[in-house]
Amino acid sequence: MSLCREDSETERLQSCALVVSVIGSFLTAFMSSSINIALPAISSEFSMDAVMLSWISTAFLLAAAVFLVPFGRLADIYGRRRIFGYGIALFTLASILAPASRSASMIIAARFVQGIGAAMIFGTAVAILTCVFPIRKRGRVIGINAASVYLGLSLGPVLGGILTQYLGWRSLFTATVPLGALALALLILKLRGEWADARGERFDLAGSLVYAISIMALVYGMSLLPSSAGRFVAAAGLAGLILFLYLEMRAESPVLEVDLFTSNRIFAFSNLAALINYSATFATGFLLSLYLQYIKGLDPRSAGLVLLAQPLMMTIFSPFAGRLSDRMEPRLVASAGMIITLLGILPFVFLDERTPVWLIGAVLLLLGFGLALFTSPNTNAIMSSVDRKYYGIASATLGTMRLLGQMLSMSLAMVIFAIYIGRVEITPDTYSSLMESCRIAFAIFSVLCFIGIFASLARGELRSGSAARGSGEDL
Repeated sequence: MSLCREDSETERLQSCALVVSVIGSFLTAFMSSSINIALPAISSEFSMDAVMLSWISTAFLLAAAVFLVPFGRLADIYGRRRIFGYGIALFTLASILAPASRSASMIIAARFVQGIGAAMIFGTAVAILTCVFPIRKRGRVIGINAASVYLGLSLGPVLGGILTQYLGWRSLFTATVPLGALALALLILKLRGEWADARGERFDLAGSLVYAISIMALVYGMSLLPSSAGRFVAAAGLAGLILFLYLEMRAESPVLEVDLFTSNRIFAFSNLAALINYSATFATGFLLSLYLQYIKGLDPRSAGLVLLAQPLMMTIFSPFAGRLSDRMEPRLVASAGMIITLLGILPFVFLDERTPVWLIGAVLLLLGFGLALFTSPNTNAIMSSVDRKYYGIASATLGTMRLLGQMLSMSLAMVIFAIYIGRVEITPDTYSSLMESCRIAFAIFSVLCFIGIFASLARGELRSGSAARGSGEDL
């Protein structure tokens, strides 16, 4: 009887952890994809040029990337449930403040605060799931969590287009508040317990500051390219990251375990593959949103329906890919996904004014299928390759690779816009430059995808020889 009660309590804990994680992952994804649809409306209201407009997405990604690794480490030390709760609360608060924006700088600042909250969510959601679920179920629940991300990405363009068209862009933020409140209530009332496997260890404040300053300098410098000031600031950011790695290798209690990269081949190459994958794909939604609304003349709702194709496929196939990675080597599934992703990017290199909308939707379906096959198995490989005490930092490192990739993707788009369009509003006079910018960006993304195939294959076998490090941690 006692054993039955214990099993029942474990199942309730697992179910609650999954629900809360799914809500948090959905919220951040929905906001990221829905805001792309609203960019022309925001640009019109605040008279923003193309480069400043891209900062609405970049500010969110920058904040999340700067704070993700430090919060992942804090979660390992002070508790993953606690940090996740703070993240949901801050994200929801920013969603309340953003609609009050009366200038471009205010909306960008609100997105930065929202990114800080997202960093707390990114760094803990998968870590919590990895803690409460045994390894034999890990791929399945990671797949479900990934599906919630893609559901948010799927609904973002559609609901975002409808809300923007009929209620204005501010309604995108207020729509997320009830879900944020629900997740916070479930976390406080239902999700009992805490997970802090590095409790008592020291937090590396100096390393965290060097990391934060370096990332901000790198991203800001890239936004100023091709100017000489931009090259100088970006170079300073790169130098700061090298200093950060040096400090972390010597730190007694580092914020980032560099040894995980030097001694764990699966962890290192899986994170590299994630970095390349997101670098090559994230700006696709941003670029196609502008193309569909400016070049094809679609309204926000119609553009959102077209962009729905990619995340819809990711939502459908991510749980399947996660389960598949429980049964066969994640390396093979993820590498197949990277190959299909390349096939989904290449056609956009030939995008022009005459490209039919149905063809864009079909290519996005293929791209979504490739991303679904890559993401869940790649995440499963990373989380199953490390010891339990590193779950928080492993989750945060993966999140950082995702965000750095997304920022690199957006930064490439910003640099190309600055070179070919300039710091002016997008008007019919600049449409030809916009088209050329899109084609160049997709050509670069195709090359990155091709390189990513080899990074994915190079990771090695997760289950060869001995079992994964986490295999002894079944509940």
